[in-house]
Amino acid sequence: MKVTLRTDVLTNNNKAAEFNRELFVDTNTFVINMMSSPGAGKTTLLEETVRALSGRYRIAVIEGDLATERDADRIRAMGAKAVQINTHGGCHLDARMVAAALAELDLDEIDILFIENVGNLVCPSGYDLGQHKKIAVLSVPEGNDKIPKYPTMFMRTELVLVNKIDLLPYLNFDVEQAKIDLEGINPESTLIPISATTKEGFDNWLTWIEGVMGYDCSQKNIG
Repeated sequence: MKVTLRTDVLTNNNKAAEFNRELFVDTNTFVINMMSSPGAGKTTLLEETVRALSGRYRIAVIEGDLATERDADRIRAMGAKAVQINTHGGCHLDARMVAAALAELDLDEIDILFIENVGNLVCPSGYDLGQHKKIAVLSVPEGNDKIPKYPTMFMRTELVLVNKIDLLPYLNFDVEQAKIDLEGINPESTLIPISATTKEGFDNWLTWIEGVMGYDCSQKNIG
């Protein structure tokens, strides 16, 4: 007898994502899901982003890692709220994990919430967390082959940050080729070269954040 399974394996995740999304809308909280391979520099980028925007917006971060609270501690040291999710071997965050973490945050007191996903260029892209925007961070040391080799990730992101461009003089990475590769996979996406170390390109990243926020954060009582 042939059995056909019609239930979407992501049904429970998608229900939780809708719950999260409604919560974000109700609390007027803008949410960015940040994905990359391990070591691309997501946490350093977030540290510098918190430093740059904390005077204008109230920021919190949900950190996803297999183990430890090291990244969350780094964000807390910047003065932002941070909740750590340890997946204990899982290669991505899902919407139910995020929903549980949200119980530790007062979204009425948060304007921008960053979700730093587990370092992986495969699994995280397939899971809706309820975010407004998905972005990918690609670092110069990873080389030019990542966009063509992991197309699913880059097909599903609205922005690609090419980080560590301060290393361009020392490594064989072609930013223009990365733009061409991204255009071929996802012409609606944007690519911004950036360095969290030297701050080159950082203004373009901050401008992008404020440009895609679909509401006026001044509706909240920003101190």
